[in-house]
Amino acid sequence: MSAIGLTALEAQLARELELIGHNRPEWVRPRDFEGARVLDVAVIGGGQCGLSVAFGLRSQGVPHAMVFDENPAGFEGPWENYARMVTLRTPKHLNPIDFGIPSLTFRAWWEAQHGAQGWAGVDKIARRDWMEYLRWYRRVLALPVKNDAKLVRIEPLQAEGLHRLHFTEGAPVHARKVVLATGIQGGGEWYTPPVVRENLPRRLWAHTSEPIDFAALHGKRIGILGGGASAFDNAGFALSQGVAAAEVFIRRKDLPRVNPIRFMERVGFTARYPALDDETKYAAMRCFLGHNQPPTNDSFENASAKPGFALHLGAPWLDVAARDGLIQVTTPQARHEFDFVVVSTGFISDPGLRPELADVADLILRWGERVTPSGPRHALIDAHPYLGPAFEFVARQGADPARIHGLFAFNYSALVSLGLSASALSGLQNALPRLLKGLANQLFLDDRDALMAEFLTYDEQEFLGSWPAPDQLPGQGEAA
Repeated sequence: MSAIGLTALEAQLARELELIGHNRPEWVRPRDFEGARVLDVAVIGGGQCGLSVAFGLRSQGVPHAMVFDENPAGFEGPWENYARMVTLRTPKHLNPIDFGIPSLTFRAWWEAQHGAQGWAGVDKIARRDWMEYLRWYRRVLALPVKNDAKLVRIEPLQAEGLHRLHFTEGAPVHARKVVLATGIQGGGEWYTPPVVRENLPRRLWAHTSEPIDFAALHGKRIGILGGGASAFDNAGFALSQGVAAAEVFIRRKDLPRVNPIRFMERVGFTARYPALDDETKYAAMRCFLGHNQPPTNDSFENASAKPGFALHLGAPWLDVAARDGLIQVTTPQARHEFDFVVVSTGFISDPGLRPELADVADLILRWGERVTPSGPRHALIDAHPYLGPAFEFVARQGADPARIHGLFAFNYSALVSLGLSASALSGLQNALPRLLKGLANQLFLDDRDALMAEFLTYDEQEFLGSWPAPDQLPGQGEAA
């Protein structure tokens, strides 16, 4: 198959959307507040999750939605911000956000430009190619996105059944439902060990989740703490930007090699995990979190092949200090000196860490309060929110559930409750229908009394026929 070009692909896509009737008629009862119609759904985050939620809502007959993202247009999500891997870590054949529409797949987009032979030559999808696809996805589907809109507070308006959303700029926005499609960082915060946070001035270190001016570190030496995939992504990227040395330190004596996500994809865990009972989920996540996600082979080879790369195994940072303009890092084996250090030590999921949830965080049920495991407790699991089957927050015992009704956590904090659903590309294909159905059901049930009242008095006549036909009545026609 030769490359047909994006114009031809977009015409195919329009036809496919028409054939399947993707854009369902709107059925949600409009709601007004303070003189304006409120949003049925506000989606926070314009990355792959937020965009696909906005598109999927059309298939549910819920088009009155808006996506809000804190980044400039075209820079939503991590791909142009802090993600520094060469390629995505998921297999190229996964189609997470196309809803089964052939011309909307990444493969169709790629082949339209490079042909089938070009697709055959792709091993894994390049990070920046994925971002270009997302830009096209937003444009071709005409998705409603407001950029440069950073959410700072969700204020529940309990009496009205609404949420007032406060942003850094502009007037508040009112919405019936709020979907937090905010990625990894949206469920809590990135973790920095005290040995770094308490001993170094902020200008001398950064987390891998942050923008880092590697150009300013040209010719400098950097130390990287952590053995996960992002540590090697950052090492390779830093060396490609002219950093003189990038040394990775891992507390374990061996590199992580097992990626449990591959097993979960292969045996249906990503789709069927929500069906497990809570105790089994707890045990599965205790195992999952016991693995560091290894780097992809190409990411490791990219970093390790560059001059200036070094790897230190069994080398936790015992002490860190700033002395004479340098950073001294002490490990069990030696003392090292760097100009800058980068932290790749993961994150903590806990709604209490999110400033936008300050008004409601104390109402949200956590796993540690709901589940008593048969094995040892795990602090990271216990801090996760305990979510309902459609990613909705659940209220703690004694808390008023009305204040958090309509809030959905479609981000990494859903990991323990719903598995690799909104937590990874490989889970989105199963997660999106679950969320979208839950959103639509909740909107319907919120208005069920009014809808039922209208239904019980509905008398619009559809059938207009009569019997006998007018020309067969007595006294009509030739026989009369």
